[in-house]
Amino acid sequence: MSTPTLREQRPLTVGRRHRLGRHARRETHFAPVPRLVLLSWAALLFNVLTPGGAETIIPLPGPVAQVMAQGALLVALVLALLANPRLVLRPHAVLVLLSVLALMSLVVSLHSEFIVGAVYRSLRLLGFVTVLWLLSPWWGRRDLVLLRAHRLCLGVVLASVLVGAALAPGKAFAVDGRLGGTVWPVPPTQVAHYAAVIFGTTVILWMCRVVTGPHALAVGTVSTVALIGTHTRTALLGALLGLAVASASLFLGHARVRRVSVSTLLGIVVGTLVFAPQVITWLARGQSSGEASRLTGRTDVWADVFATPRPLWEQFLGTGLSNKSFDGLPIDSNWVATYVDQGWVGMMLEASILVVLLLAAATHVRGPRRALALFLVVYCIVASVTETGLGDASPYLLDLAVAASLLASAPGRSPTTGPGA
Repeated sequence: MSTPTLREQRPLTVGRRHRLGRHARRETHFAPVPRLVLLSWAALLFNVLTPGGAETIIPLPGPVAQVMAQGALLVALVLALLANPRLVLRPHAVLVLLSVLALMSLVVSLHSEFIVGAVYRSLRLLGFVTVLWLLSPWWGRRDLVLLRAHRLCLGVVLASVLVGAALAPGKAFAVDGRLGGTVWPVPPTQVAHYAAVIFGTTVILWMCRVVTGPHALAVGTVSTVALIGTHTRTALLGALLGLAVASASLFLGHARVRRVSVSTLLGIVVGTLVFAPQVITWLARGQSSGEASRLTGRTDVWADVFATPRPLWEQFLGTGLSNKSFDGLPIDSNWVATYVDQGWVGMMLEASILVVLLLAAATHVRGPRRALALFLVVYCIVASVTETGLGDASPYLLDLAVAASLLASAPGRSPTTGPGA
């Protein structure tokens, strides 16, 4: 039996536009996400929920939390094999580039000074990419299977953060007054990332009439509160720019998008003027202008990285996957960290992934799938300036995989359903 599909935007006559608007709810009703696919994706996300040192409601020893998170990758692999028992793989340029990046990282890590950690991280990335390959038959499906699985998993994590904040607000805001996880130790920057992705995708789905107004209002309100509570400027900027690009791709075909875009722009201008002191205080986060201009000291570390002499082969291939630090300080930039770990070659491979996705979006039919993919790609590009993750197993890699799945061509046959799935 075929699964209900989401129709992409096509030129509409007045009569057809009226018919589509009247039957939009029926045409965008989705079948449940396949259970094994959802569980495998949830295990992938849990694998990259690296526990930090934050205090949690339920005391959980650090080593135990690490074993749980790292062991989730093996669980994801087993579940992906059960979901795709015939090992049906759909080639895609993004998966090929990720595979090349993972294999190159493994080879370089074999010569790393810290060989055990570097090789382990490389094998983890290779396993991560393998699971994405096994889930590739669900790429391109019009019922947005991987996007919905991603949103469900992020929603569960965000719900756990809000529950923790309600039960123990002192612990939840212990890190400089920024919202973090206390059920599971999720850093504020990750909470902001998940809230921004849920908020942005919900807005786009609502503007395209895929989800109802009450659903969008409830999810959007919760994710907005969480995003503001984290005091994370990068996530806020990424969400706003991502929504701007996604809305621009829908501007000509959706009257709701045009109305929302104009009203939102006016609201931002008026709100900024009326609440300027509060906005400035929130953005400053108690930092001086000098600290803000240096991105809280990040630019100092970046300058030290590029000022340190390195052999030519390390400049091109890096020194193997590391903990993304330099002289004991966090690098906090995907591109600088990639230069250290995977060299210029790694940077070019990651840039190629982004270019491939942007070109695929430019040539894709106008509609919600393209808008959602553009939002995710733009968000990852913005976040890559002050966050790491595009060259390693991370939530950002999951975002890009979802974007690639939205832009992929529809499959002819999936491993568990017949043609037309």
